[in-house]
Amino acid sequence: MHTHQEPTDTTARAWWEARYAERDGIWSGRVNAVLADVADALPTGRALDLGCGEGGDVVWLARQGWDATGVDLSVTAITRGSRAAVAAGVEDRTAFVAADLDAWDTAARFDLVTASFLQSWPVQIPREAILRRAAGLVASGGHLLVTAHAAPPHGDLPEELRAYRFPTPEEDLAALDLDDSWEVLAAELRPRTATTPEGAPHEVLDSVVLARRP
Repeated sequence: MHTHQEPTDTTARAWWEARYAERDGIWSGRVNAVLADVADALPTGRALDLGCGEGGDVVWLARQGWDATGVDLSVTAITRGSRAAVAAGVEDRTAFVAADLDAWDTAARFDLVTASFLQSWPVQIPREAILRRAAGLVASGGHLLVTAHAAPPHGDLPEELRAYRFPTPEEDLAALDLDDSWEVLAAELRPRTATTPEGAPHEVLDSVVLARRP
């Protein structure tokens, strides 16, 4: 395992660092449900998680036998992801990179590239450009998975988040700008039951795009 920090002073970085500073962990640490469903059906290989946050998906992938890399804007999130990998005993199968996804690049190619809820409120990121770049990181025969909130994830959003426009599967598929050689396996809305921080169940709606590179 290694942690590389590539500092860039951006408004989004400052906002997310402040958010992560609010408490020791802001995410559950559990794998995202759509990713688990997709990855369970694939042979293991090299995986890349864009906007990995505190590393829950990266650690889960490593536990399933993937060599998993996570990239996120926040140094704090990446540090927590590295610690989670050590605690889970999968540090040898994980790597974490603190970087601006709009500028970050790598010569490596991956059997699975995933972006789960790569949405930044209220400070925006160049999400469509990041998704287009993500397609270029998929190895031959590999898969690209984009999961997004298609509707507010809960009913009590702060005022500054109410104007956010949630993407549709069709919009995310168009943003990827895949050529005709790709096989689109899914571009759909998927409902699921989530749990509020207080423990109450509620229904949410995800936008899911899954494509395979030939």
